[in-house]
Parts: sequence; structure tokens; C-alpha cells
Amino acid sequence: MSENHPRPATSPAERTVDGTTIMALHGEIDLVTAIPLAARLDTLTSAPSPDLVLDLRAVSFIDCAGLGVLCRTRNRVRARHGRLRLISGSSRFLRLLRTVSLGGVFDVHPQLSTELVDTPTA
Repeated sequence: MSENHPRPATSPAERTVDGTTIMALHGEIDLVTAIPLAARLDTLTSAPSPDLVLDLRAVSFIDCAGLGVLCRTRNRVRARHGRLRLISGSSRFLRLLRTVSLGGVFDVHPQLSTELVDTPTA
């Protein structure tokens, strides 16, 4: 990879609000960055009823490894009866999800709002 290849921060911005963990990701989620990201998301989804929001608005690229991490995280959250929401207003990202038959799989919102943090999904 070239030296100009943008990479995400080694540790994404993360905060917890009323029991909901909000992780802001940026840069690229690919084969190289997916491994440490998956490890962190595994930790965040290890407890019962994890409540996680992944803010993808600053993600410039995601490949199949990145989509795999999102799917794994979704499966772990569901198995533990938690919630996972993705934040992305990118039409490219939404088109990518539809193209790989994941269009209705994730709960995707265009922006981060207080309702995402405060209101549990029934």
C-alpha cells in the first residue's frame, strides 16, 4: 500500500451515553484495519444486551472484510439480545449493502440523534 493510503486512527473515538456505546469510525475499513476493529467490537459485544452505535459517516471505504466485521458484530449483538445501529448517510454505502443483499439487515440511520441513544427498540 502506498504511504498516501488513508488509515483510520488506531483507536476509534468511543464514548458511552446512558449505557449505549457510540463508536465513531473513520478512514478505511479493509483487511488490515478490520482485524483490530473486530477485536474491539468483540469486547464491546461480549456482555449481555450490548447497546452499540457505529458512526460510519467518516468512513471513506469499506471492503468485504469490513462488511464481515459488521455482520459478525450484528450476529453477536443479536445473540446477546442487544441493539446495533449504524449511522451513515452515504448513498454509496447503502447501495453497497443492497448490492451484497444486506439492504434490510442493518438498522441504518442518516445521523446520530438522541432517539438512537435514549429509546430502546421493542
